[in-house]
Amino acid sequence: MKNTVKHMLSAALFLVLGGCSLIPEYQRPALPVADTFASQYITQTPSAVTDKQPGAVSDLGWRDVFVNPRLQSLIETALQNNRNLRETALTIESFQAQYRIQRAALLPELAGEGYGMKQRTLGGTDHITAESYLLAVRVTSYELDFFGRIRSLKDQALEQYLAMEETHRSATISLIAEVARSYLIWLADRELLYISEDTRKVEEESYKLVEQRVGAGIANEMDLAQARTSLETVKANLAKYRRQVALDFHYLNLLAGATIPQDIRDEAEALSDMAPIAVMPSTLSSHVLLQRPDIIAAEHELMGANANIGAARAAFFPTISLSAGVGVISADLGNLFDGGSGLWSFSPSVSMPIFNAGRLQAELNVAEISKEINVARYESAIQTAFREVSDALVGVGTYEEQLHAQKANLQANEEYFSHARNRYQEGVDSFLTLLDAQRSLYSSRQDYLTLKLAQLENQVDLYKVLGGGWQELTTQP
Repeated sequence: MKNTVKHMLSAALFLVLGGCSLIPEYQRPALPVADTFASQYITQTPSAVTDKQPGAVSDLGWRDVFVNPRLQSLIETALQNNRNLRETALTIESFQAQYRIQRAALLPELAGEGYGMKQRTLGGTDHITAESYLLAVRVTSYELDFFGRIRSLKDQALEQYLAMEETHRSATISLIAEVARSYLIWLADRELLYISEDTRKVEEESYKLVEQRVGAGIANEMDLAQARTSLETVKANLAKYRRQVALDFHYLNLLAGATIPQDIRDEAEALSDMAPIAVMPSTLSSHVLLQRPDIIAAEHELMGANANIGAARAAFFPTISLSAGVGVISADLGNLFDGGSGLWSFSPSVSMPIFNAGRLQAELNVAEISKEINVARYESAIQTAFREVSDALVGVGTYEEQLHAQKANLQANEEYFSHARNRYQEGVDSFLTLLDAQRSLYSSRQDYLTLKLAQLENQVDLYKVLGGGWQELTTQP
């Protein structure tokens, strides 16, 4: 009996391994973008260039990119507690389980069976007692995968699982970038609040000065009304920025998934003191896009759709199933394992589609169209990524130039305000000139800070669109 079982299992294994695959040969679509990014996008600035080669950006740890200790603490808290990221991780586990379910169909399912029966019946004028005992191991309806249908479905499930893993990586990178961006916005609004508070003090001093000059008959009521208009405008901005700082902090708490420690709130630096965080490879081939997890996920989806075509093709061929079993049976429990009590069964079956009104052909057409849809999605994802990287690279140089010019503008406005205030106090110029200088300085300080925020946000975007580092630290060789 042992030899019989061995031969049965060997035959089944041979048939399974000898099966063919009807999955079309996969070929990665050509990149539907230029081979390199336009040269005018590449502006070598000391603050934004690294000697990392293309593809190495995705290998960087996020701590190597975002070196600010308070920002690192926020990112670490978010990665541990953010509920949306946790949901994505649980979804991965679900797809992994689905893959294991589909993979299990490749192997026979063994089931143990045992029963005992003792029955007394009337036979003629006498009672007859009958006994029957059975122990067996059975294989029930195991499909021999001659034409690769089950393996195609297994491959499809695997690609879906791998795509979900890349989606999780993409969500991780997006969360890191969003925490960094939100932290920068919070710092910017805090500093705008401080600027408004400083400006309010200047406006109050100016208002009091005009009020004194009106009392002395040197200035008129028109000057006083203009001074009050400027003062009330700054007060309104103060209320706006207080509200915005609170909203920014609430959003940071949501991203972190936990209450942000008070020391981060108390010790946060000014946005203008933040060091550049851009990471830019020295050679900008469009193949760097293939390192992005969302592009990798789209390709896994495409490969899964390709595998599904193999399953649809296999449905045209016969389905061969096998039921088998081995065991022992006896009319006496004591003799159950004696020689001669063994039993076995072997029951193959074949099912072949003959007429299905074109259903199988339609299912194959659906699978082929689904693949073409995934090709379009993959190419669209690459084109979108190419545009995102191009946009970020444009900002690297242009923001640097714009910020340099805006800083010079700020310095000029500071000088303008200083001269205007001195000349007004000396009675050389009217209050209107001083008021214009105050407003120009306030606006220039706001514009410079807003531009600084835009530059840092662009550098965060560059980290993200180049495939960002989702691990904590760079893996050492």
